[in-house]
Amino acid sequence: MRVIAELPHPDFKVSIFSMNRKFIIKMEQGALEQTYKVAEADLMDGVNSVFELLDEAFYQTVATRFTEMRKDWRESYNRYN
Repeated sequence: MRVIAELPHPDFKVSIFSMNRKFIIKMEQGALEQTYKVAEADLMDGVNSVFELLDEAFYQTVATRFTEMRKDWRESYNRYN
């Protein structure tokens, strides 16, 4: 797996990797991460198409999901402690 790009974002780290003819888009926030995979063949303009997919609406859903993930983890952790 090789790093194609790291994109700036104020709330989480965004990395794009290439592996086995797929682009892997990974967002990290603290101990949490979200990963999305897309086949290179499904995109007309290679990694540039990945950049187009990462619009503000997508980032907003990622941020919301991180909030939900953190809440789910905290609730689960608190049930056992």
